[in-house]
Amino acid sequence: MRFRARAFGFHLLGSACVLSLVLGGLYAGWYRWPGWYLTDAVHIAATVAAVDVGLGPLLTLVVANPGKPPGALRRDIAVIVAFQLAGLIYGAFALWAGRPLFYTFSGGALDIVQASAIRPEELARARAVNPGFVPHWYSLPRWVWAPLPADPDQAAEIIQSAVMGGGQDVISMPRYFKPWDAGKPDLREKLTRIEDSHYLSKPQKALVTQRMGQLGLPVKEANAMILWATDGVRRLVVVFDRQSLQIRTMIDPSRF
Repeated sequence: MRFRARAFGFHLLGSACVLSLVLGGLYAGWYRWPGWYLTDAVHIAATVAAVDVGLGPLLTLVVANPGKPPGALRRDIAVIVAFQLAGLIYGAFALWAGRPLFYTFSGGALDIVQASAIRPEELARARAVNPGFVPHWYSLPRWVWAPLPADPDQAAEIIQSAVMGGGQDVISMPRYFKPWDAGKPDLREKLTRIEDSHYLSKPQKALVTQRMGQLGLPVKEANAMILWATDGVRRLVVVFDRQSLQIRTMIDPSRF
């Protein structure tokens, strides 16, 4: 039993170190708050963890028989490790494809834009006309302004495409992106009071207001906007300083 326990312990330690390195790197670079919550990445991470630090070491505990020939034991463990690596690579690729690249202000809403939402042809167009907003593999999340184009025909086409479904919205078109600061005047006009929000229930409004009061933030000012996840369900209340438009806090209305 001691042999099995040692094999299990070494395998668990090694798996935990590799998993921590991969997930830690993704979290530190791209999935820091609010990215981890808005992309719902915890489900993918939990699945990978269940395979890598759960199932893998447990299988080693089962096959680590001291009476088994060394060659057979090495083969069995190699198969288990290969299975773990396949799960880790799949999970890491899914997290990489879904990593947050932009937090956009467009119209009257804030949205998170994941890497998978930007099509290759849009990247090519942005590279030609707006290269400063083309994300690279090392690009970290940026806050940007994504206004509709000045051309009314182009703007109408984008709106129709987004409303009808299946098309792209301007928030996934980096060729139209502009610096965050350039959109601040429009942002200030679009901020609302919590009590006037159409996207919060009465209990949520009361609880968000309570939380703002606890943080010493004004609750009667038009200083808030909803930040939406890609699924259109998860959301955060982003509270700004009315004068500087610096973000003061982000409140999850579903956690009260």
